[in-house]
Amino acid sequence: MPAAETYAELTRSGLNLIGQAISIFDADLRLAVCNRRYQRMFDLPDDLIRPGTPFGRTIEFMARRGEYGPVDDVDRTVAQRVAQARTFQPHYIERVRPDGTVISVEGAPLSQGGWIAVYTDITPIRRQEALLRARSEELSEQLLAHAERLAAANRALAATNAALEEAQRILTETESRTRQVTEMVPAHIAHVDPAYRYTFSNNQIAAVFPGARAAITGRTVAEVLGGETFDRIRPHLDRALGGAPQVFEMTHPPSGRRIRVAFTPDHAGGGAYVLSTDVTAEVEAREALTHAARRAIAAQMTSGLAHDFGNLLTIILGLQGRLAKSDLPAPAADDVQATLAAARRGAALLGRIATVTEPRALSPQAVDLGMLLKDLAAMARPSLGPGITLRLICDLPPGRVLLDPGPLQDSLLNVLLNARDAMAGRGRIELRARVTTAWIELTVCDSGPGFTPVALKRGTEPFFTSKPGQGSGLGLSMVYDQTKLAGGTLRLDNAPGGGARVRLRLPLRQAAPRMTLLVDDDERVRESVREMLTGLGHSVIEAGSLAEALALCDLPDLSLVLSDLQLGDGQGTELARTGLALVLMTALPPGHADRAGLSGPVLTKPFAPADLAALLERLPVDE
Repeated sequence: MPAAETYAELTRSGLNLIGQAISIFDADLRLAVCNRRYQRMFDLPDDLIRPGTPFGRTIEFMARRGEYGPVDDVDRTVAQRVAQARTFQPHYIERVRPDGTVISVEGAPLSQGGWIAVYTDITPIRRQEALLRARSEELSEQLLAHAERLAAANRALAATNAALEEAQRILTETESRTRQVTEMVPAHIAHVDPAYRYTFSNNQIAAVFPGARAAITGRTVAEVLGGETFDRIRPHLDRALGGAPQVFEMTHPPSGRRIRVAFTPDHAGGGAYVLSTDVTAEVEAREALTHAARRAIAAQMTSGLAHDFGNLLTIILGLQGRLAKSDLPAPAADDVQATLAAARRGAALLGRIATVTEPRALSPQAVDLGMLLKDLAAMARPSLGPGITLRLICDLPPGRVLLDPGPLQDSLLNVLLNARDAMAGRGRIELRARVTTAWIELTVCDSGPGFTPVALKRGTEPFFTSKPGQGSGLGLSMVYDQTKLAGGTLRLDNAPGGGARVRLRLPLRQAAPRMTLLVDDDERVRESVREMLTGLGHSVIEAGSLAEALALCDLPDLSLVLSDLQLGDGQGTELARTGLALVLMTALPPGHADRAGLSGPVLTKPFAPADLAALLERLPVDE
């Protein structure tokens, strides 16, 4: 017997053992189930106890038989009782049947729709009450009446309690489902009372504000988020507590994430509802589109002029170079050198303009970041001048990280020179470096006047400069582009104690050195890929054929094979049987028949160092 039929039969058997008549009708007022006592109590034919029997048919049968007393219009009586049943209201009544028995009818709605009715024969109770009335002359009629009313009230109260218990069960299940849904939403949903104390949270705060504890109910916003973050949101929260809805964005100081917060006043219970979402990716995409549009406009405006200006500079440099070789008097020779310097500066500016739209690619390497920053500081100090002190503070773990050192040094040097110019040659600069769970954070602070409101808003726009006639306006724009290309963020603000502050965050990618076997039958390809691998910190052993590679696979500490797919004496896939991690290279395009069925990672030639670094980073280190 199927499980569903077994459970239904068990249900019917259980109901038949109950000493009361029971019937359950569904939301369409069709019989779902009843017990045998229900049929016996009302002497119903078999066709009226089958599942699916309409409620109206049962009422019509009992009305015509006189169950409800004399009825003038049966159809009208049936319609009234069916309409009353559709309201699904809890009820308790007692009535005398035609045969003189007295029954109580207790009805309660069900959460799935429909209702359940329980019929109890209370004739013995009534007889006892009559006997008590007849034989107890000492009891007053008033006491008996009160006792009868109390018994009826108790029965009605029991019916109400049953209905309330069912309603409470439904409410508890609904609340549980609601909480489960809110905890699955990728946002922080909470309620704050007028004292800034959390009264509810969906336990997602750590996903939006990294570092916050999940259990926050009963704690204040300042305790949970910290004083600096609370000071930023408090004005908006106060306005929401005053009845004005608030929606705003803020930068979370500890993590640098961009958070959108919505406060909705709770007019009924006081306080405010909170919805916080992490919109960092959305904001970065928006900023990238804005900068891309500005770069495109700038390129359209300057490309033609740059070409003609470049030709003119070439002529000027040639003529001035010829004059510089002539025997000129001192004043004229000085003018020629000044003209040459200006022309060379113009040529350098053209090169920087060209980089606005030129395609750029990352060349990550395994870098000792602390040593790189020390070299940068040593290189920058002479350019900063004697009136400026540069302090380097590094809080870095041992080991190398993967990053492109050239653009990073250019970016930091650009920021340092900007700080020098802002301080007019006298002051302090501090370069801090630290590593968090997922980021490298580099912060440059100076003791100058700080960024103006306009510079904070437009500082990274191409050609914007706060030094008219001196700067090209491409410095911070290039820093922004290089940082974004590396997957990081750039933030400009003013330090609490005064002075400008520039913060760069780059993804933390630890360099995991491997002993790598490089297999390719083209020596030039091996040379190019070898430079990429050694730049990433890996040790390299080379093989020019499949046979040579198989002979080298048992070398100690060897953990990775990077092989061309098609070798002169076989297929690179044969190296998979060595048990070493295998990455294949091929010039065949994706979708080619010879690439079908390859289960491991594949690099399509030609590839950049960043492509190789990203793929190797995804490989388990212990392979």
